[in-house]
Amino acid sequence: MDAPMRTAALIVGLGNPGPEYAATRHNFGFLAVDEILAAARERKSMRLTVLQAEGDHQLFSATLGGVSCLLAKPMTFMNLSGRAVARICGRHGVGLADVVVVHDELDLPVGRMKLKKGGGANGHRGVESIVEHLGSEDFLRLRLGIGRPEHSSAVTRYVLEGFAPDETEAVNAVCAAAHKGLTLLFRRGLAEATQFVNVFRLASAPDGNAGMDTSGTMG
Repeated sequence: MDAPMRTAALIVGLGNPGPEYAATRHNFGFLAVDEILAAARERKSMRLTVLQAEGDHQLFSATLGGVSCLLAKPMTFMNLSGRAVARICGRHGVGLADVVVVHDELDLPVGRMKLKKGGGANGHRGVESIVEHLGSEDFLRLRLGIGRPEHSSAVTRYVLEGFAPDETEAVNAVCAAAHKGLTLLFRRGLAEATQFVNVFRLASAPDGNAGMDTSGTMG
Protein backbone atom coordinates (compact mmCIF):
# COMPACT_ATOMS: atom_id res chain seq x y z
CA MET A 1 0.00 0.00 0.00
CA ASP A 2 2.99 2.32 -0.41
CA ALA A 3 1.54 3.43 -3.74
CA PRO A 4 -1.49 5.73 -3.61
CA MET A 5 -4.75 3.82 -3.21
CA ARG A 6 -6.97 4.20 -6.30
CA THR A 7 -9.58 1.53 -5.65
CA ALA A 8 -12.57 1.80 -3.34
CA ALA A 9 -11.50 1.94 0.31
CA LEU A 10 -13.39 1.61 3.58
CA ILE A 11 -12.84 4.05 6.46
CA VAL A 12 -14.41 2.78 9.69
CA GLY A 13 -14.85 5.09 12.67
CA LEU A 14 -15.33 3.24 15.95
CA GLY A 15 -17.66 4.27 18.74
CA ASN A 16 -20.79 3.35 20.67
CA PRO A 17 -24.28 4.32 19.45
CA GLY A 18 -26.61 6.54 21.42
CA PRO A 19 -26.55 10.14 22.67
CA GLU A 20 -25.14 9.16 26.05
CA TYR A 21 -21.89 8.09 24.35
CA ALA A 22 -21.72 10.74 21.64
CA ALA A 23 -18.96 12.93 23.09
CA THR A 24 -17.01 10.30 25.05
CA ARG A 25 -13.36 9.42 24.55
CA HIS A 26 -14.28 5.98 23.21
CA ASN A 27 -16.18 7.68 20.37
CA PHE A 28 -13.17 9.52 18.97
CA GLY A 29 -13.38 7.40 15.80
CA PHE A 30 -16.98 8.51 15.27
CA LEU A 31 -15.96 12.14 15.80
CA ALA A 32 -13.24 11.91 13.16
CA VAL A 33 -15.58 10.36 10.58
CA ASP A 34 -18.21 12.99 11.42
CA GLU A 35 -15.59 15.65 10.62
CA ILE A 36 -15.15 14.17 7.13
CA LEU A 37 -18.90 13.88 6.59
CA ALA A 38 -19.42 17.50 7.66
CA ALA A 39 -16.81 18.65 5.15
CA ALA A 40 -18.38 16.49 2.44
CA ARG A 41 -21.78 18.11 3.03
CA GLU A 42 -20.18 21.49 2.32
CA ARG A 43 -18.06 20.44 -0.68
CA LYS A 44 -19.87 19.16 -3.75
CA SER A 45 -16.56 17.88 -5.11
CA MET A 46 -16.54 15.21 -2.36
CA ARG A 47 -19.77 13.71 -3.78
CA LEU A 48 -21.32 12.60 -0.51
CA THR A 49 -23.98 9.89 -0.79
CA VAL A 50 -25.88 8.23 2.05
CA LEU A 51 -25.90 4.47 1.39
CA GLN A 52 -27.40 3.24 4.68
CA ALA A 53 -28.79 5.27 7.57
CA GLU A 54 -30.32 2.55 9.74
CA GLY A 55 -29.56 -0.96 10.93
CA ASP A 56 -26.30 -2.21 12.39
CA HIS A 57 -24.23 0.47 10.63
CA GLN A 58 -24.37 3.84 8.91
CA LEU A 59 -22.64 3.89 5.53
CA PHE A 60 -21.71 6.74 3.22
CA SER A 61 -19.65 7.20 0.09
CA ALA A 62 -17.46 10.23 -0.57
CA THR A 63 -14.37 11.17 -2.54
CA LEU A 64 -11.10 11.72 -0.66
CA GLY A 65 -7.88 12.48 -2.49
CA GLY A 66 -9.39 11.41 -5.80
CA VAL A 67 -10.57 8.04 -4.47
CA SER A 68 -14.15 6.91 -3.99
CA CYS A 69 -14.32 5.81 -0.36
CA LEU A 70 -16.87 4.19 1.89
CA LEU A 71 -17.20 5.70 5.37
CA ALA A 72 -18.84 3.57 8.05
CA LYS A 73 -19.98 3.94 11.64
CA PRO A 74 -20.98 0.60 13.20
CA MET A 75 -24.17 1.03 15.22
CA THR A 76 -23.57 -2.08 17.29
CA PHE A 77 -21.77 -1.62 20.56
CA MET A 78 -18.00 -1.44 20.37
CA ASN A 79 -17.24 -5.12 21.01
CA LEU A 80 -19.45 -6.17 18.07
CA SER A 81 -18.04 -3.71 15.51
CA GLY A 82 -16.43 -6.43 13.42
CA ARG A 83 -19.77 -7.90 12.33
CA ALA A 84 -20.76 -4.75 10.46
CA VAL A 85 -17.26 -4.24 9.05
CA ALA A 86 -17.10 -7.77 7.66
CA ARG A 87 -20.57 -7.39 6.14
CA ILE A 88 -19.63 -4.12 4.42
CA CYS A 89 -16.40 -5.59 3.05
CA GLY A 90 -18.27 -8.58 1.68
CA ARG A 91 -21.08 -6.60 0.08
CA HIS A 92 -18.84 -3.97 -1.49
CA GLY A 93 -15.81 -6.07 -2.39
CA VAL A 94 -13.38 -4.18 -0.15
CA GLY A 95 -10.12 -6.03 0.45
CA LEU A 96 -8.23 -6.12 3.73
CA ALA A 97 -5.51 -3.83 2.40
CA ASP A 98 -8.08 -1.10 1.77
CA VAL A 99 -9.60 -1.02 5.26
CA VAL A 100 -8.70 1.89 7.57
CA VAL A 101 -10.02 1.76 11.16
CA VAL A 102 -10.08 5.04 13.09
CA HIS A 103 -10.19 4.60 16.87
CA ASP A 104 -9.24 6.01 20.25
CA GLU A 105 -5.85 5.03 21.69
CA LEU A 106 -4.94 5.00 25.40
CA ASP A 107 -1.19 4.88 24.77
CA LEU A 108 -1.10 8.27 23.02
CA PRO A 109 -1.83 11.60 24.72
CA VAL A 110 -4.65 13.85 23.56
CA GLY A 111 -3.35 15.84 20.61
CA ARG A 112 -1.30 13.01 19.09
CA MET A 113 -2.18 10.37 16.52
CA LYS A 114 -0.45 7.51 14.73
CA LEU A 115 -1.03 5.67 11.47
CA LYS A 116 0.10 2.05 11.40
CA LYS A 117 -0.64 -1.25 9.71
CA GLY A 118 -1.38 -4.35 11.76
CA GLY A 119 -0.20 -5.04 15.28
CA GLY A 120 -2.10 -5.95 18.40
CA ALA A 121 -5.40 -4.48 19.53
CA ASN A 122 -3.93 -3.21 22.82
CA GLY A 123 -7.12 -4.22 24.60
CA HIS A 124 -9.40 -2.22 22.31
CA ARG A 125 -12.58 -4.28 22.02
CA GLY A 126 -13.64 -2.74 18.73
CA VAL A 127 -10.32 -3.52 17.07
CA GLU A 128 -10.38 -7.03 18.55
CA SER A 129 -13.82 -7.62 17.03
CA ILE A 130 -12.68 -6.45 13.60
CA VAL A 131 -9.62 -8.71 13.73
CA GLU A 132 -11.86 -11.63 14.68
CA HIS A 133 -14.35 -11.07 11.85
CA LEU A 134 -11.84 -10.17 9.13
CA GLY A 135 -9.53 -12.99 10.19
CA SER A 136 -6.41 -10.81 10.13
CA GLU A 137 -4.67 -7.91 11.87
CA ASP A 138 -3.29 -6.56 8.59
CA PHE A 139 -5.46 -3.48 8.13
CA LEU A 140 -4.55 0.14 8.70
CA ARG A 141 -5.36 1.83 12.00
CA LEU A 142 -5.50 5.57 12.57
CA ARG A 143 -5.02 5.79 16.34
CA LEU A 144 -6.24 8.98 18.03
CA GLY A 145 -4.76 9.64 21.44
CA ILE A 146 -6.94 9.95 24.52
CA GLY A 147 -4.28 9.38 27.20
CA ARG A 148 -4.49 6.98 30.14
CA PRO A 149 -6.04 7.53 33.57
CA GLU A 150 -3.70 7.44 36.55
CA HIS A 151 -4.91 3.99 37.64
CA SER A 152 -5.47 1.09 35.25
CA SER A 153 -8.57 0.06 37.21
CA ALA A 154 -10.24 3.29 36.02
CA VAL A 155 -9.84 2.64 32.27
CA THR A 156 -13.40 1.41 31.65
CA ARG A 157 -14.93 4.45 33.32
CA TYR A 158 -12.38 6.80 31.75
CA VAL A 159 -13.03 5.87 28.11
CA LEU A 160 -16.78 6.30 28.61
CA GLU A 161 -16.38 9.81 30.04
CA GLY A 162 -16.48 12.97 27.97
CA PHE A 163 -13.33 14.86 27.07
CA ALA A 164 -12.34 17.54 29.55
CA PRO A 165 -13.28 21.12 28.58
CA ASP A 166 -9.62 22.04 28.08
CA GLU A 167 -9.23 19.15 25.61
CA THR A 168 -11.94 20.36 23.20
CA GLU A 169 -9.65 22.40 20.94
CA ALA A 170 -7.17 19.55 20.73
CA VAL A 171 -9.91 17.06 19.82
CA ASN A 172 -11.21 19.34 17.08
CA ALA A 173 -7.70 19.90 15.72
CA VAL A 174 -6.98 16.16 15.67
CA CYS A 175 -10.23 15.43 13.80
CA ALA A 176 -9.34 18.03 11.17
CA ALA A 177 -5.81 16.66 10.86
CA ALA A 178 -7.12 13.09 10.61
CA HIS A 179 -9.21 14.20 7.63
CA LYS A 180 -6.12 15.71 6.00
CA GLY A 181 -4.06 12.62 6.76
CA LEU A 182 -6.60 10.28 5.16
CA THR A 183 -6.86 12.53 2.12
CA LEU A 184 -3.09 12.41 1.82
CA LEU A 185 -3.15 8.61 2.11
CA PHE A 186 -5.29 8.30 -0.99
CA ARG A 187 -3.63 11.12 -2.89
CA ARG A 188 0.05 10.36 -2.27
CA GLY A 189 0.32 7.00 -0.52
CA LEU A 190 1.04 5.47 2.85
CA ALA A 191 4.57 6.79 3.38
CA GLU A 192 3.62 10.47 3.09
CA ALA A 193 0.41 10.00 5.04
CA THR A 194 2.29 8.27 7.88
CA GLN A 195 4.83 11.08 7.99
CA PHE A 196 2.09 13.69 8.20
CA VAL A 197 0.07 11.87 10.85
CA ASN A 198 2.92 10.71 13.05
CA VAL A 199 4.65 14.09 13.31
CA PHE A 200 1.42 15.92 14.08
CA ARG A 201 1.72 18.12 17.16
CA LEU A 202 -0.45 20.77 18.69
CA ALA A 203 1.26 24.12 18.99
CA SER A 204 0.16 27.17 20.97
CA ALA A 205 -0.53 30.05 18.65
CA PRO A 206 0.03 33.62 19.92
CA ASP A 207 -3.68 33.96 20.71
CA GLY A 208 -3.61 30.68 22.67
CA ASN A 209 -5.49 28.60 20.10
CA ALA A 210 -4.30 25.13 19.17
CA GLY A 211 -2.52 24.91 15.85
CA MET A 212 -0.51 22.40 13.87
CA ASP A 213 3.25 22.11 13.80
CA THR A 214 4.32 23.22 10.34
CA SER A 215 6.43 20.06 10.01
CA GLY A 216 3.14 18.19 9.64
CA THR A 217 1.66 20.21 6.79
CA MET A 218 0.67 18.48 3.58
CA GLY A 219 2.49 20.86 1.25
